[in-house]
Amino acid sequence: MAGEHSALGPGGAALEEAAEWLMLLSAGDATVEQTAAWQAWRSSSAERERAWQRAESLMGKLGGLPPALSMSVLDRPHDPGRRRLIRQLAVLLAIAPAGWLGWRVSEQQGWTADYRSAVGQRRELTLAEGTQVILNTDSAIDVRFDANERFIRLLRGEILVQTAADNRVPSRPLRVSTEEGLMQALGTRFTVRERAGRTYLAVLDGAVRVHPGKAAARVVNAGERADFDQRSLGPSTALDSASTYWTQGMLLADNMTLADLIAELGRYQRGVLRCDPRIADVRVSGAFPISDRRRTLDMLQSTYALNIEEHMGGYWTLISSR
Repeated sequence: MAGEHSALGPGGAALEEAAEWLMLLSAGDATVEQTAAWQAWRSSSAERERAWQRAESLMGKLGGLPPALSMSVLDRPHDPGRRRLIRQLAVLLAIAPAGWLGWRVSEQQGWTADYRSAVGQRRELTLAEGTQVILNTDSAIDVRFDANERFIRLLRGEILVQTAADNRVPSRPLRVSTEEGLMQALGTRFTVRERAGRTYLAVLDGAVRVHPGKAAARVVNAGERADFDQRSLGPSTALDSASTYWTQGMLLADNMTLADLIAELGRYQRGVLRCDPRIADVRVSGAFPISDRRRTLDMLQSTYALNIEEHMGGYWTLISSR
């Protein structure tokens, strides 16, 4: 059987083990002991090494696990569904790349966003009446203009909206919606981000009237930001100008914790970027290019004396102290 595996590729047991290691390492919080155990497993036989190389090749070429195999599953290690998903991933490794591409096509069926951006991409749009929209990384919107309103639905991610005057008489209001509520532009430029059940609004010019799903409406003015869910609208606070640097391809950190910086940088790349919990509270400042992963990591490494450990062709990166 060993010879058969050498001729045809890794056997099912090795592929399933590789799948389990892949899921563990993709979570980004593997301990030093777990990392050492993975390296020992990988070097213990030629078959296991071939299984891991297949997993690593897929990560490098296709940029990530399907969401169904992501960290939400890893948060439930005793969930019986986890073993099923590991077996499914092992099957994909066995028939890759065709099986992986089939998974991705199936996964995206029904996702009919009018406009979307890939991870790491910023996309600029000009809508029919002249309104400009910039989609940040991994974002999606639907757009509907009719006789009564101009409507943008943020399905995920973050956008910047620069409204244009509507030539219709009477003019149609421009509204942006998320799962948490509705925002109406009052001649304005603003950003909207949807994350973990909350909407984050930052008004750069003009004003925006916010209607949470089940709370009273309020106007947020230029130079202010606020966040809300369906039941409540938080107080308006002074706008941090750094919040729009992403439109220029930069992430500005001003005394930000390393953990928060890494979480933000992780939005702009495929794979897993994590920092050692022991240095999570280290404070960092600087302007980091979000489209140049290598340069950003080099800046962090040289400025803050950090160690950058990369695995799986850069898919999994751990930042620790030297």
